[in-house]
This record gives sequence, C-alpha cells and structure tokens, in this order.
Amino acid sequence: MSAPTVVLVHGAFAESASWSGVIATLQSRGVNAIATPNPLRSVTTDAANVRSAVESIGGPVLLVGHSYGGAVITEAAVGSDAAAGLVYVAAFAPDHGETALGLTGQFPGSTLGETVRAYPLGDGTNDLIVDRELFPNQFAGDVPLEDAKIAAATQRAIRDFALGEPQPAETPAWKTLPSWFVFGTGDKNIPAEGLRFMADRAGSLKTVEIEGASHSVMVSNPDAVADLIQDALAHLS
Repeated sequence: MSAPTVVLVHGAFAESASWSGVIATLQSRGVNAIATPNPLRSVTTDAANVRSAVESIGGPVLLVGHSYGGAVITEAAVGSDAAAGLVYVAAFAPDHGETALGLTGQFPGSTLGETVRAYPLGDGTNDLIVDRELFPNQFAGDVPLEDAKIAAATQRAIRDFALGEPQPAETPAWKTLPSWFVFGTGDKNIPAEGLRFMADRAGSLKTVEIEGASHSVMVSNPDAVADLIQDALAHLS
C-alpha cells in the first residue's frame, strides 16, 4: 500500500488556513498533506463533500479533523475503501445519534455558548460565529494575539443545524478504523474531560494531551499535531 495522503478538515469558526503550520511541518518531512474545504452546513452534506475529495485522490487517506470536523470525518469515512485511519484534533468523535452540541455540554467547562452570535438565514436556521472581540480568548488563548485576531476576522460561519444534527451512520467510522487523538487541557470550547471520554471510547491508539493548549491546538502546537499524524502514518505503513 502506498503511503496515505493526509487530508485535513477544519472545524466550525475556522477555515483551511488553520492547518497552515501543520501542513508546513508535514511537507518539510516529506508527507503529502492537503486541506479540503468544509462548508459547515450539515454533517451529512459536509461529509459528502469530504468523501468526494477523498475519492478524487486515488489512494489511501488518513483523515484528520478539528472540532466539528471530527464529526465530518467520522461520517465521511463510513464505507470508504480509501479511508485508512482517523486523527481527531480537539475534535468530536460522535456515536450514532449524538450531536456536537450535545457532546459540548455533556461535561462542564465549555464557555463557547456565551461567545456565539447568531445571524438568521431566512429558512428558520441561523449562521453562527464567535464574537470577533471574544474570539482570541475563547478560541485561541495560546496563539499570538495578532494571529488570533486574523483568525477571528477570517472565521467561517457554521449553520446551527450542523451542530444539532444527529450523527447519521449507525456504525461511526471510529468503530471500524484506528484512531488517534490530540487536544489541549486549556480548551474552552470542548472540555478536556469530554475529549478524553471520546478518545477512550474510540479506543484511541495514542492520545496526546498538551498542557494548557487552547482549542486552536493545531495553530499553537503544529509540530505536536504533526508528530501524532506521523505516528498514525507509521502505524498504517
């Protein structure tokens, strides 16, 4: 089997550039890595978009998801012959019927709800963003302030339906594929206890906890995230 291509999927309130540091590190190590857009409209449609990107590559793929992107890769990998493994970066790994919103509140500690602002779409749903003034502290507390402000200004809104949509597949991909997890203990979006719970439930082959790291752990600690991705690639080789 050829070495898997790493496909990175961003989460809510972010965009593909959030993977820039990880991609730079992986490419410097000779790893083929790309980031694919995530429309943030619904788990079902977002997963279909990622699945199409995976199928276009023409070889094995290691899917890497951040935050809500974890729910997307969990669905996108179902039934895919190309998907070889899953890496969750401060990410949701929902079981059938679970929602990102429900998992966020399952354990105490998230302050995300206090910072989210809604904009009606006219169809009964809303687009959500993190208040741009509050974003640096909420989302990226360990990222240089000027960089966090840029991330706040360039964040992609997520449709509230996506966060409340039950995970579709009866058998989510983490039940059939090997998985790895990395997250920070300073995450204010998804409590570390919740991330730990999902990693343990999925049977994570390796879980890395970075002391004090924020929800933007891939931005603040790209080398550590890249290291775990390479561990996953080594396991799959």
